Amino acid sequence: MVQGKTKGLTLKTSRASARHSAKAGANTKKGKRYVAPKQNSAVQQAAMHKKLSAKISNSIERQMVAAASSGKLTIMKNAAPEP
Repeated sequence: MVQGKTKGLTLKTSRASARHSAKAGANTKKGKRYVAPKQNSAVQQAAMHKKLSAKISNSIERQMVAAASSGKLTIMKNAAPEP
């Protein structure tokens, strides 16, 4: 039986690669992460959600344009009633 360490089985890690992996793990990328759904029901639900969100945002944009074009260069009128 061999006693002691064997030459080829020890793993050597360099300091540069350890330092790089530590920095890479600390600095995560900013932004939203999204994984596309794979199941058929989840795909249909995601498509419906996307379509509804587009309709809602278009409706809000139309309302903003209507509110902005009603007066002179005003974005929105005051919602509070005047005394």
